[in-house]
Amino acid sequence: MTETIKTPVQYIDVEEDYSGQRIDNFLMARLKSVPKSVIYRVLRKGEVRVNKKRIKPEYKLQAGDQVRVPPLVLHDEPEKEPVSVGLSMVKNLESHILFEDNDLIVLNKPTGMAVHGGSGLSFGVIEALRALRPTARHLELVHRLDRDTSGCLLIAKKRSVLTHLHEQLRLKTVEKKYWALVAGQWDSKIKKVTEPLRKNTLQSGERVVRVDEAQGKPSETRFKILQRYEEGTLVEAFPVTGRTHQIRVHTACKGHAIACDDKYGDNEFTAQMQKLGLNRLYLHAKTLSFTHPGTGKVLTCDAPLDNALSSVLEKLKRK
Repeated sequence: MTETIKTPVQYIDVEEDYSGQRIDNFLMARLKSVPKSVIYRVLRKGEVRVNKKRIKPEYKLQAGDQVRVPPLVLHDEPEKEPVSVGLSMVKNLESHILFEDNDLIVLNKPTGMAVHGGSGLSFGVIEALRALRPTARHLELVHRLDRDTSGCLLIAKKRSVLTHLHEQLRLKTVEKKYWALVAGQWDSKIKKVTEPLRKNTLQSGERVVRVDEAQGKPSETRFKILQRYEEGTLVEAFPVTGRTHQIRVHTACKGHAIACDDKYGDNEFTAQMQKLGLNRLYLHAKTLSFTHPGTGKVLTCDAPLDNALSSVLEKLKRK
């Protein structure tokens, strides 16, 4: 049964790191469980005060400002079954941290764990990390990984770091390389796939991406063969653009679907891999390279394969 909760008045002191951020964006980042419509309503009604004064949604905060957030009425939905199943992952998340300092965290995200709450889950990686690092008050995802994809995930601890890394993503200076086990023998001549992609949302809310020459967005993935097997090919994929399900659709459209892909996969190949013990999508963000905002040096992180991925390779026959 849905419960109604009324939050107390909050007073938030704005730190230097948030100077120049719009008040609406600041509140949405801090009040993630509050719908955007509610935030904009209290802003329009003048219920949010900065230094005891009314402000507009486009007001840019200054260091030292004090923000008063009025009481808000929230509707608390009952927890759903998947939440309790995933709590064991949260406890083990500490061991998945590949790199951490005062500015950022690089995590080897486990498969099956969403990067943020939603889709029936009240928690995800970012919520779990906030629970593990209660003193790091400004943790934010720099980019995302699909729930079934494992590997390198970058999280910023400061807004200035987040802004710096987002700029690197915009300029395409962040290098993300994925490993994927695909059906069949990958043609060595296919070094680049550029089919335009269009995202569709079905009535069920499920996202499906298709190649669409007319209305699709420009997309590019570069490929390199790592190892040929009698049963398939292990490839390295470097996505130049960052479209939803890009690697999964680009491999599938060339006739080489990724093992155990329940959206775009090859049923026969998936069944063959499942017989070898593979029970997850074989897509892993293996390495991540970027310029560290604090040191100015290039940082490269490598995420080891989990047992499910490494063990299936040992069972395949090399060519």
